[in-house]
Amino acid sequence: QVQLVESGGGLVQPGGSLRLSCAASGSIFSINTMAWYRQASGKQRELVADISSGGIINYADSVKGRFTISRDNAKNTVYLQMNSLEPEDTAVYTCSADITRAVSRYTWRHWGQGTQVTVSS
Repeated sequence: QVQLVESGGGLVQPGGSLRLSCAASGSIFSINTMAWYRQASGKQRELVADISSGGIINYADSVKGRFTISRDNAKNTVYLQMNSLEPEDTAVYTCSADITRAVSRYTWRHWGQGTQVTVSS
């Protein structure tokens, strides 16, 4: 079984920072793109940032200059450093990854369980 487990969410005041991490584990052959999404209550899920296996990065306009995505391929982990947080950033943040499983060699987009980020004074 392949799993993605997020951590690092919590409650933070406006202007504060959080660092999210998402570690993939299980029978993994390779991982291509890893991404962070978020979904606020009553709103649809949106892409926050993604990073390819070669290090190509995309950010949503709303987080450019504030968030930084990175990955550690040796640890099968993707990170999201979030600075200058705003109340509008409040959402459940989930990671996803296109993972090729070792046994089947099938590639599928996997999703983590999500971690809550709340920005409030």
